[in-house]
Amino acid sequence: MYRDHSVGVVMPAYNEEGFVGDVIRNMPAYVDVMYVIDDCSTDDTWDEVQDAAREDLSREDILSYEGEEVEREVLADGGSSTILTDRATVHERIARVVPIQHHENLGAGGAIKTGYLAALDGGEDVIVTVDGDGQMDLSQMTNLLDPIVAGDADYAKGNRLLYKEYRQDMPTFRFMGNSILTFLTKIASGYWKTMDPQNGYTAISNYALDNVGIHGMYEYYGYCNDLLVKLNAKGMCVADVAMPAVYGDEESSIKYTAYIRKVSRMLLRNFLWRLKVKYLVLDFHPLALFYLFGAATAGLGLLGGLWSLYAKFALGDSLFVRASASLLLFSVGSMFVMFAMLFDMQANESREVQVRE
Repeated sequence: MYRDHSVGVVMPAYNEEGFVGDVIRNMPAYVDVMYVIDDCSTDDTWDEVQDAAREDLSREDILSYEGEEVEREVLADGGSSTILTDRATVHERIARVVPIQHHENLGAGGAIKTGYLAALDGGEDVIVTVDGDGQMDLSQMTNLLDPIVAGDADYAKGNRLLYKEYRQDMPTFRFMGNSILTFLTKIASGYWKTMDPQNGYTAISNYALDNVGIHGMYEYYGYCNDLLVKLNAKGMCVADVAMPAVYGDEESSIKYTAYIRKVSRMLLRNFLWRLKVKYLVLDFHPLALFYLFGAATAGLGLLGGLWSLYAKFALGDSLFVRASASLLLFSVGSMFVMFAMLFDMQANESREVQVRE
């Protein structure tokens, strides 16, 4: 328990032998349960998860956290499956660990989704996501929990980009890709102050998780971006928590060229869905029409400009009239898009909280 709130941790792990065991063993005492999802690993990740869980079982039943006694339920390993699904086998709980095995590799988003569904069934008040690769500083977890426990936010996420000293250990190619997706996610999600949307160190309230439509969550690496869009459409408040980047000896399985391409397409679909649901279906705001009219007009102006250049150099036609009309269309369209962004910022200003150290 943390400040009278039960805490669950969802931990995806794919080929994290040598890392995931340490993450389990070092989990703070206030965490009530860990849902550890082995995403069909090809190494000894599964055995390491079970060994670390049994070590947790052998510890004292009463743990100390900041001078307070923390009671922990301890269950023995029965050695058999208790729940079978079409995606995964959920094994009997060992101490604080609920080991879950995927039948096939579903990716980071698929593993998080499985863990979220298990956590909903478990009923913890706050659910934290922690990767099994040891990249996340567990001492920072309270910074994610505090905004939710205090009622200031429904969802909290780490932000490694806010301060230069926090992102100095981030590889250059990761920083560049993260910056591009940060901008695209701002537009798609409506959370204009939020940065580092790829950060998988997050916490979400049980209420938000139950109402955000987790069954339809995107299952590729862009699940964090997808979740932000869904949270905004539901009117949830998001806290952006500054924290340093942590990198060790682990190797990333992300192929960034395909990653940015796939996630960008997903964000475009989600952006259009958010405009429809939030500003046309559940409520009405002209910014949705501003976005659509502005994008269409600017696109028409851009095409007109390209045709003007072709007509000038290939056909010998005059450039001035066509180019001027095209520039006017592009300028008007861009202006409407900017106004739509401004309206979107104003509509969501009260739904963002920034936590700085």
